[in-house]
Parts: sequence; C-alpha cells; structure tokens
Amino acid sequence: MTEIATNSVFKFHSYTPSEGHGLKYNPFKALVTPRPIGWISTVSPDGAVNLAPYSYFNALCDNPPILMFSSHTRKHSLENIEATGEFVHNVCSAALAEEMNTTSANYPAGVSEMAEAGLEGLASDVVAAPRLAAAPASFECKLVEIKELRDASGQATACWMVIGEVVRAHINMDFIRDGIVDERALSLLGRLGYFNYAAVDDIFEMKRPKL
Repeated sequence: MTEIATNSVFKFHSYTPSEGHGLKYNPFKALVTPRPIGWISTVSPDGAVNLAPYSYFNALCDNPPILMFSSHTRKHSLENIEATGEFVHNVCSAALAEEMNTTSANYPAGVSEMAEAGLEGLASDVVAAPRLAAAPASFECKLVEIKELRDASGQATACWMVIGEVVRAHINMDFIRDGIVDERALSLLGRLGYFNYAAVDDIFEMKRPKL
C-alpha cells in the first residue's frame, strides 16, 4: 500500500515551468544530474571534421547498443549526421575536461574543434567520422532516427533528438582489468547544473534484491 503524507514537516519550492521557477537560475539541469557527456565527432559531406559535447546524452538500449543525444537548435553535428547518417561518441574522462570545454565553443562551420583543442583523431573502422585517440573509449554509430522534440501540446521545441546504433566499439586496454572496465580508473566526467561538472570516482556496489 502506498502512503502519502498529508501533514508533512517537509517544505518544497514548487513551480510550474511554463510560468517561471522563481529562483536565481533555472534548477532543472541541476536536479537531473549527473548527466554523461556525449562528445560527438562528425564529418561533413565535404570532409570537414566537427567535434562537440552534448550534455543531454544517454544510452537507450543495450541489445543492440543504441545511444541518443539532443541538440538544442540546428548545430553542425546535427547537420552532418543528417547528411552522412553517421557519428562517433567519444567517452569523456575528467582528464579531458579542458579539451572537452574547448570544443564547446561556437566555432564557425569548417573549423575543426579537434584541432583547436589539440586532440589527435584516429580513423574509424566503419564510419567516416574520426574518433579521438585520447578518449578511453569510442563508439562508432549509424543513424537510426532524428526526431524533432515537441511538448505536450504538440508545439516544436527547437530541440532534435539523434538516435544512433553502435556498430563498432573501441576501449583503451589500460582501462580493462580482469575482463571488466575499471570504472574508477576511467573517472568519467558528468555534467551538473550551471557551469558545474563532477568526476565519477566515488563508486560503491549495491546488488538488486532477490524476491
């Protein structure tokens, strides 16, 4: 039986998003955290390499492995994927935080963020877009679907969700110990709210209860 407290001592700041939150900054991104960073490399039809981080990113399925990221407005990554049907997600560790942040700048079309950040690219095995040599892991992806997101009333949101299937994966052998990925050694970077980030290094195990 579900119990609902009717005389709770807890106090809440409640708001309707469409009417404003009443705080100094929007709390939404600070409360849906930590979010993994989709560090997406693409190539344009004329061969220009693009690399950009997306904080709305996650896994959707593991068999087959399917990833998604969301682009607010029509950015170069989205346009390149529309044209080529391919992209690479490069796993971002805390050690690559500065380089990742450099690639977040709004460079003009044709400028390689990879080169601006001093990062080396490696040829992918299946897709045309390069992967990052320094990334602890990379996933080559084929486009499944691009979907323009709409709100509950059906209005367009100026956000596009890109869904891709992983067709080739690469893991740096330094992060594989005893046949599993060493998550502490990875120290992956997570996106928080505002301008904040977190390194995933406080890890504990908790097994699912058996009924």
